[in-house]
Amino acid sequence: MTYRLFKRRTALTLAASAATFLALGNTAQAQSFPDRTITMVVPFAAGGSTDVVARVIAQKMGDELGQQIVVENVAGAGGNLGADRVARAEPDGYTILMGTVATHALNPLILKTKPYDPEKDFAPISLLVVVPNVLVVNPKLPVNTVADLIALLKAEPDKYAYASSGNGTPLHLSGELFKAMAGVSMQHVPYKGSGPALNDLLGNQVSIMFDNLPSSSGHIKSGTLKALGVTTAERASSFPDVPTIAETVPGYETYTWNALFAPAGTPAEAVDKLNAAAKKALADTSVAARMADFSAKIVGSTPDELKTHVAEEIAKWEPVVKSANVQMD
Repeated sequence: MTYRLFKRRTALTLAASAATFLALGNTAQAQSFPDRTITMVVPFAAGGSTDVVARVIAQKMGDELGQQIVVENVAGAGGNLGADRVARAEPDGYTILMGTVATHALNPLILKTKPYDPEKDFAPISLLVVVPNVLVVNPKLPVNTVADLIALLKAEPDKYAYASSGNGTPLHLSGELFKAMAGVSMQHVPYKGSGPALNDLLGNQVSIMFDNLPSSSGHIKSGTLKALGVTTAERASSFPDVPTIAETVPGYETYTWNALFAPAGTPAEAVDKLNAAAKKALADTSVAARMADFSAKIVGSTPDELKTHVAEEIAKWEPVVKSANVQMD
């Protein structure tokens, strides 16, 4: 054997050994996951429904995994700042995102400059819960049902306006979808959040609003707002007497959802462990009771089911966004 051939074979052997060592190291790392604190990024301010879901789930998942899961609020740009941070994080399972319909369907469709791809830049973990929205009106509006409202809007087109938590939000687009499917016309009044919008609805400065059900539930119970219909395909367990909008407008369905994502390239073993821990947390009776407090329906999907869900949500909302001509910088 020549010296040159000996050197070449030695180099190949060393390269193969190094590759084997790295593969074994990666496998061992995945098998020992997690061995330190995990950060769960919430891309909205503290106190909202997404933050509540995150904190309840994080505690139980941490108990299951044997490591603390720290919730970090990274608010801004409608959820994009936090989502982009996770998309760019090290794909090792130690930084995960509490995503929503905003971060993974609406914002990527609405924004001119797209900081991340909702499908390519994330590894789906689990769809956790879905939360109904609700169509509410000021009690002074002379309607009692969705059918009444449609008749009023058709009789007096563009006389009435509906409020939302802001341009391009799920609540804004719930109204646009309703307009398209019910064949009605009404103006949109965007606010900087649900709180200011609700205040004007209660004061009758605006007559109609699409809101998250948990946000409006107290006003519905007290009678200061009238609920005409929930936006999910099934009635909400917390308000069984409130019909669905779909009972009048067949096929209408919108909702807010919360799901866990990791950066793309996260090892499958880590994703599977996070998924199993999330499902175990959702099965806990105290978690189920907390979710029921704000009408959240527990799902607990597989990663593949969440991947399909995101694709379906993008396909559903894309024509609505185009029809409403919603685009933001």
